[in-house]
Amino acid sequence: MSHLRALLKAYVDDGTVPGAVALVSSGGRLEAEAFGSSAAGGAAPMARNSIFRIASITKPITAAAAMLLVDEGRMALEDPIGEWLPELATPSVVRSPDAPIDDVVPAERSITVFDLLTSRAGYGFPSDFSLPAVQPLLAAMQEGMREPHSVPPPDEWLARLARIPMLRQPGEAWLYNTCSDILGVLVARVSDRSFSELLAERVFRPLGMRDTGFSVPSKKLGRLASYYARDPSGELSPTESPDRDWATEPAFASGAGGLLSTADDLLAFGQMLLAGGTGDGRRILSEESVRAMTTDHLTAAQRAATTLFLEGQGWGFGGSVDVGPIDPWNVPGRYGWIGGTGTAAHVVPATGAVTILLTQVAMTGPTPTPLMRDFWRSAAR
Repeated sequence: MSHLRALLKAYVDDGTVPGAVALVSSGGRLEAEAFGSSAAGGAAPMARNSIFRIASITKPITAAAAMLLVDEGRMALEDPIGEWLPELATPSVVRSPDAPIDDVVPAERSITVFDLLTSRAGYGFPSDFSLPAVQPLLAAMQEGMREPHSVPPPDEWLARLARIPMLRQPGEAWLYNTCSDILGVLVARVSDRSFSELLAERVFRPLGMRDTGFSVPSKKLGRLASYYARDPSGELSPTESPDRDWATEPAFASGAGGLLSTADDLLAFGQMLLAGGTGDGRRILSEESVRAMTTDHLTAAQRAATTLFLEGQGWGFGGSVDVGPIDPWNVPGRYGWIGGTGTAAHVVPATGAVTILLTQVAMTGPTPTPLMRDFWRSAAR
C-alpha cells in the first residue's frame, strides 16, 4: 500500500472524513488515490473523478482570469477599479480598525487592480473578527456559505458592499476573502461577460477542465461528494441539498469560493502554472503573469499581522506563497491555497510538483487540518 493510500485510509478509518481524493504529480510521476465513500455511511465509493466544492481554491483561478485581461491590455495592474466599478470609486474607511462603523474617513487613494489581486484593497477579514466593520462582511459571507443562491446578483451585491466602510486604507494591509469576490465582478465588467462564462470559455475549456464550474449538470450530480460539518457532539451533519444548491447556476458567481471541481481538473490548472501559462497545447497566460501570480507581494509587517490565516507565508495573486520560516510541511516558493470545505491545492515551481487533496468535511478553523499537514509531509517524500 502506498504512503498516500495508507494516509487516506487512516483518516477514513478513524472517522475524520468519510472519504478523500489525493493527487501528487512530481518528477514525471503521478500518484492519485481515492479512498472511502462519497457520503457518510458508505453508500457510494469515493472516485478519482468525484466532484467537490473547492471553496477558496477558487481564488487562484479568479486571479488567473484577471491576468488574462491584463495580458490582453484590457486593464493594467495599476488601474483604479473605479473605471469599471464606480460603486467603489470613492470608498470610505473606518478611522481605525476598532472604530465604530459610522466613524469613517475618505480613502487616501483609489483601489487598484493590484490591490484586489494581492488582497490589500481594504475590504476583507483580519485576525480579529469582532471588529465592528467586520460584522457586516462576516454576515454576508456566512449567508453565502450556507445557501449559495441567497447571494444577490453582482450589481446588487456590489451596491451593498459599497455601503460598508473599508477596514483599512488601500494597500495598507492583507485582509482575507472579499477582494477575490470583488475581482470576479471586475473581470465580468471588463470583459462584458458573466464571470462564469468567461471562466468556461477562457480557462476551463482550453485547459480541459471539464468538471469545473459554479454548478453541476444533472447528469453529473451522482459524482458530487456530499458535504458535511461537525455538529457540537462531533457527529457529521449534512449541510445542503445537492439538487437545490448546486444543480443550477447561482445569481452570484463567487470568485472567492464558489467553484466545484475535481482533482484532475485542478491538476490541469496547476500544470498550466508550472508550464508558465501554457496548457493543453495553448498559452492562456504570459510567463510574466504566472510569475507575478506565484510571487509573494506582502511586506514583512503585513505577513506578521495575518497569523490567523497565514503561517509565515506571503501572498501572491489569489494564493499563498511559502517564504518562511518554513515549517516541515511547507516548501519554499510553494503557491496555492486551502478551502474551508476541506480542500487544498498547491504547486511548487522549483520542483515542478502539484499536490491536491479534496475532502468533504468543513474545516473548523482558518488554519490547515492535521490531514492536510500529513498529506503535505507524505507528498514531500
